[in-house]
Amino acid sequence: MADDKVKSTGCCEEESCGDGVSCLEGCSHKTSSRSQKMKSSLISRLNRIEGQVRGIKGMIDKDIYCDDVLNQIAAVQSAMKSVSRLLLENHMKSCVANRLQSGETEVLDELLLTIEKMMK
Repeated sequence: MADDKVKSTGCCEEESCGDGVSCLEGCSHKTSSRSQKMKSSLISRLNRIEGQVRGIKGMIDKDIYCDDVLNQIAAVQSAMKSVSRLLLENHMKSCVANRLQSGETEVLDELLLTIEKMMK
C-alpha cells in the first residue's frame, strides 16, 4: 500500500466543481492512488453489485413477490457494506497513516465524520 498517496486539488478558479458545490462553499477535491489489486477488487465487487441492482429493477418490473425483492435488496446492502469496510481499511492504513505522519492531524476529524456517516 506504499503507492497510496493523497493529493489535494483546489478548483477555486472555477465557479462550480461539477458536483453541485460552489467554490464559495469551500470545495476541495482529494484523490488517492490505489494499488491495481485494490482497484480491481473494488471494481469487481461494484460491478457485481451493479448487476444485482439491475436484477432488482427487473424483479420490480416483473411484479416479483415483495419478500424476494427485499431479500435481494438486503444482499446488495450487505455487499455495499463489504466494499465500504474494504475501502475504509485501505484508507486508514494508507491515506490516514500517511497524512498523520506528515503532521496533518485534521485527517482524524475527517475520518471520524466519515465513520459517523457510515454508521447511519
